[in-house]
Amino acid sequence: MRAETQTNVETIRKSLTLLGQRMDLETAPHRLEEFNAMIENPDLWNDPAKAQKLMRERQSVLDQLSTYNLIDTGLRDNVELIEMGEAEGDTEIVTEAETALKELLELARAKELEALLNGEADGNDTFLEVNAGAGGTESCDWASMLARMYVRWAEKKGYKVELQSMSDGEEAGIKSAAYKISGPNAYGWLKSESGVHRLVRISPYDSAARRHTSFSSVWVYPVVDDNIEIDIPDKDIRIDTYRSSGAGGQHVNTTDSAVRITHLPTNIVVTSSMKSQHQNREIAMNALRSRLYQMELDKRNAAINAAHESKGDAGWGNQIRSYVLQPYQMVKDLRTGVETSDSQGVLDGDLDKFMAATLAMDVSGKSRAEANADD
Repeated sequence: MRAETQTNVETIRKSLTLLGQRMDLETAPHRLEEFNAMIENPDLWNDPAKAQKLMRERQSVLDQLSTYNLIDTGLRDNVELIEMGEAEGDTEIVTEAETALKELLELARAKELEALLNGEADGNDTFLEVNAGAGGTESCDWASMLARMYVRWAEKKGYKVELQSMSDGEEAGIKSAAYKISGPNAYGWLKSESGVHRLVRISPYDSAARRHTSFSSVWVYPVVDDNIEIDIPDKDIRIDTYRSSGAGGQHVNTTDSAVRITHLPTNIVVTSSMKSQHQNREIAMNALRSRLYQMELDKRNAAINAAHESKGDAGWGNQIRSYVLQPYQMVKDLRTGVETSDSQGVLDGDLDKFMAATLAMDVSGKSRAEANADD
């Protein structure tokens, strides 16, 4: 067996071991039997929310088992084909099996990464906020570039993107924008993007064509589903209505339909500026519930809490990623060391490599540079 093929085989075996550990392979078949028994109980469907939750959990276990068995069977079958082809001198069989192993390796890596999304709210939809920081017009333009980047990423994933609110910059770009992004593991993927993002480029707004540094912050928090109770007493909130700003024309708001809710104990402020005031109240309350839930997650998860505390102000010393467009092209994550010269690809939504590295670091506690040093 060629050295490259042997390496692929060993990598797939390691991925299988990790997948088995994370899904608790020994107990998974028994859990699936328990789910099947509960589904057969007709009384279960008297509570649709509980039934749907159980069905999702059952499907998750079923998918994990199916994936594990698919990779395990594919590995054994193709290793046997390679050994048989080599013994009989059949290079065609060997080549086909080696190609199949490479495809299996990509599947194993993808599933191993998905297995890291096992946090309490990782499977939930998510809210994503972008806010311009230090840098004036430059930062407002940078905030609009970041918002576009995440929308493009979500669309490539097949996720649904809903604009919740937006505040335009005075000259260009946006001061802030909030989105709801819906899809499998949306929060799990995006949670690592919370932090300050730094841009270095020749400013299109500077007649002297000087290089400028701008900052914008991103905050990601999970959408709270109906199974999670978040009690918000009326006395703890203040609700204000106002006329939202926009580009004007036929779509400009002429009534005070936008809603701002302030949570007095925490000073959390959420807004929504769609057309309907009733809809805005509902959207803003859902966002507030999610923000408060995120606070509870932070208290129970020291790693997430430390990440949010380190975010700080959108300015020097607090950035998690740098995007350099001049004098060279480079996007580098300062937590993991992952970098690429394809800055345009990143700004068009190619973010998976950064998210994957951060997820892996959350599990191992090491950056890529540290892991390479150990190797």
